[in-house]
Amino acid sequence: MPPSHSYPQTLADEAIHLPKGQRTAQAIRIATCHLLETCAPQDLTIAAICREAGVANGTFYLYFSDQADLLDDLLQGFANFLQIHMIDAGRTKPDAPMRAATQAYVTLFEDNRGLMKCLIHHLDAFPAARAAFHRLNRDWIATVVRATHRRHARDGFDTLPEAELTRRAYALGGMTDHYLSSLHLSGEPGLIAVSSDRAAVITTLTTLWERGLQP
Repeated sequence: MPPSHSYPQTLADEAIHLPKGQRTAQAIRIATCHLLETCAPQDLTIAAICREAGVANGTFYLYFSDQADLLDDLLQGFANFLQIHMIDAGRTKPDAPMRAATQAYVTLFEDNRGLMKCLIHHLDAFPAARAAFHRLNRDWIATVVRATHRRHARDGFDTLPEAELTRRAYALGGMTDHYLSSLHLSGEPGLIAVSSDRAAVITTLTTLWERGLQP
């Protein structure tokens, strides 16, 4: 069975094998994931989190000092989760790694909209999570640049300088995030109207990446 792209589901699967205290902390994380689907991070309350998790308010403080501490912890874990899935996706489809990675990212975005909203729009308040997300971006960009150099060499092209490929990869990543954010978070009507075909969306984003990295 393939691994879940839903972070709260993955946390729930992991919790089965944890000691009781760690299961409680996991329940608090899972509850926060669910609340973030409809609630901005700055509007989260400990009372709402504990009610969703089915624990007493005082129990929260056994594991986290406040909401910011919880969100920092949660978003660090989610950034690592994204990185693992993106790298694995490219490896499992060596004949079409860019499409596989793009499809994985689209699925991760769809299945974790609240968490993605935090990573893209609300990271300033969570320094450890911001550092984790920046590390994810750097590692992913470096992976793309190395793969592009190899592909250019294989196909007999004069490859672009590393700095140029890195700039292009960052720009393409920003465009992808903006597209998916407009589609799934802000609900841009014009974009929704032309994005009902999910496979076509993945093809469009893959094409942007492939052509954008060409010499």
